[in-house]
Amino acid sequence: MTELRRQLVALGGELKNLGDPVDADALLELLRLLYRAGRQDLPLGRLFEGHVDAAQIVARYGTAMRRAWLRDAAIGGALLGVWNADLPGDPLRLVDGRLSGGKSFASGAGLLSHALVTVDMPAGRQLLLLDLSAMPPVIDRGVWRVMGMQRSETHSVRWHDAMVSSDASVGQPGDYVREPWFSGGALRFAGVQAGGIARLVDGVRDHLVAAGRSADPHQAGRLAQLYALAQSAAGAVRRASVGWFTDEEARLPLVAAARAAVYAAGGDAIMLAQEAVGVQSLFLDHPLAAAITDLSMYLRQPGPDAQRMQVGAAVAAGTLRVAL
Repeated sequence: MTELRRQLVALGGELKNLGDPVDADALLELLRLLYRAGRQDLPLGRLFEGHVDAAQIVARYGTAMRRAWLRDAAIGGALLGVWNADLPGDPLRLVDGRLSGGKSFASGAGLLSHALVTVDMPAGRQLLLLDLSAMPPVIDRGVWRVMGMQRSETHSVRWHDAMVSSDASVGQPGDYVREPWFSGGALRFAGVQAGGIARLVDGVRDHLVAAGRSADPHQAGRLAQLYALAQSAAGAVRRASVGWFTDEEARLPLVAAARAAVYAAGGDAIMLAQEAVGVQSLFLDHPLAAAITDLSMYLRQPGPDAQRMQVGAAVAAGTLRVAL
């Protein structure tokens, strides 16, 4: 077992509930676990968030038998993920019980034991749960040539005429994009990203203390700014977690606000970290090098402008109000 897989299994063992959190305390506890994973290592946090996402989907839409399987599989160390992005020119297709085509951005390819994949059906997009040991895909590792998040093992995968078990379907067509879960799930990765920002604060602090430069007034000012940015990101995630259960109308605008806040804080934190550490942060063997490039890559989730537009509309409508 690789070290990354061992860490993922250990984090999975800390999950008290595989389904959707039932109240604000449970949601905050989950987000703090995701935050801790991201603070430890962003690729680890990314893969763990995918495992949580897949488990919640199975628990939410699966049959009683499938939910029982999920509990047993999790105890046995199964690692799950969600692969939704179709491979351009060769989308995943299910015809007469056989699977062909592929997925891009398949995080955890080669590490996961099971993957939830989506295929287009006449009635909508359908989820399939695949046992990757029984029907392993062909993995193309040549595409993931990136500066950050390399260890997330995000590759392209393909199947050709692979037989799918009759009980592979999870839920009904259209369930995958059902709201508020589809957009609301972004709060999980925002929590991981906020943890990545906290890692920058930790790394810059450790570097400056070790170099005897933490008392320099300019560096102390940068540390104060970094702290404020990390706290603003964490606070936005925490506020959205509370609002999920107390204000149904504001649920998704608060998640969008958290995404926007984390995105903005992360970009500023990267700039400050590089200013504080200087050229050493660009050396591959420096602890901050991976933390900076991983966060820069992971922040690039789709649709940042759309999130800001949603927040602005909610503010204009009075759905979101500034409060202490």
